[in-house]
Amino acid sequence: MFTTCSVTRRNLLRLGTLGIAGGSLSGWIGTFAADVATHPQRKKSVILLWLNGGPATIDLWDLKPGQETGGPYREIDTAVAGLRISEHLPILSKLTGDMAIIRSMASKEGDHDRATHLVRTGYIPQGAIQFPAVGALVARELGIADIDLPNFVSVAPARFASTIGGGFLGPNFAPLMIAEGISGQNGMEGDGGPEALTVPDLARAASVSEEAQRDRLALLDGFEQRFLNGSENSVVASLNSATARAVRLMRPEAARAFRIEDEPEALRDAYGRNLFGQGCLLARRLIERGVACVEITLGGWDTHQNNFDRVKGLSGTLDVGFGTLMADLKDRGLLESTLIICMGEFGRTPKINGNTGRDHWPQSWATVLAGGGIKGGQAIGRTNADGTAVEERPVTVPDLIATASKAVGIDPRKQNMSNVSRPIRVADPAAHPIEEIL
Repeated sequence: MFTTCSVTRRNLLRLGTLGIAGGSLSGWIGTFAADVATHPQRKKSVILLWLNGGPATIDLWDLKPGQETGGPYREIDTAVAGLRISEHLPILSKLTGDMAIIRSMASKEGDHDRATHLVRTGYIPQGAIQFPAVGALVARELGIADIDLPNFVSVAPARFASTIGGGFLGPNFAPLMIAEGISGQNGMEGDGGPEALTVPDLARAASVSEEAQRDRLALLDGFEQRFLNGSENSVVASLNSATARAVRLMRPEAARAFRIEDEPEALRDAYGRNLFGQGCLLARRLIERGVACVEITLGGWDTHQNNFDRVKGLSGTLDVGFGTLMADLKDRGLLESTLIICMGEFGRTPKINGNTGRDHWPQSWATVLAGGGIKGGQAIGRTNADGTAVEERPVTVPDLIATASKAVGIDPRKQNMSNVSRPIRVADPAAHPIEEIL
């Protein structure tokens, strides 16, 4: 894809190997990133902001002020006339011109596990079929084959979602997981802090010289090639592929992509000094360097108790991280080529329970799309007065998957052969893309 760029990663690495470039290549990746960002053949990328636990979208994107179900929050005006969202999303309210808020999502899955599977793959669980995550599909269709970085990265993957990876597409499209089991496991906002955003074992041990490491890797490669020559076992091939990916990831230029400490302090502050905010910053760095899909989890949305205090706090974290991500991508010319999807597995009950909480509610909820060339500045669909039902333009999960696919240039009707030798489309055949957004 990028071989026609005036400055390519491969050419720079070749120059570096030959000693022609001279000195350090520390500045190459910035030049490469800038070239990639503006290149007319750049493929699109996807960033998924996963709100784990089922966010109360009635308190975020589709408020019902004055209703018994509405809760205490006020609506505020946005950059789009007539479009109003929560008072606790002031930064995002100024960016709605690049956002499409889908207020009429509906499904039948009110269980966390099944609903997560549906939203993250586009399909409900079906027997032995190992459905791939949407991120794996994006990595398959938009990823760069010889990139040193993984084409799918998951930051703080949640408890249910972490079991969904490459599926029948295979381990090559499974995500590299960072801060696994921290935010999503116990659902606490910002749990673990930004220091959790480290990829273990990227650097060689201090006791191993560069020459010794090179010799060891060459020896390992020799053993593996001899073994592979006598076997066509897919498991062995997968292990060999994983080893090759790990070795590429250890290259200094690739490892440096994960060093968010190289960013200006002011920018790090702007993103929010928590796991989600710094994860958004890391996502921008990876997308900038050609990674196809990055997902970041913000847990804590399963608000059966004390909904309003918790959603207020979570909204602040979301507003700062999501809003700064949009602005940063736009400043770098990357928002048009980066589709941001902000969603959870379902909404929460309009009815407020006895613990000042809201329970699971898949009948009516909201999802937000931003950037990626979609038509922003609009709300799609409408719920009734108290938010209990969709009354205009219902949208299903397969509809959403098909819409996102088309937005980034993936044919939602494309079929991949599954692990049970049954072709499976990217999006369910019953899906209808939301043409108003595209």
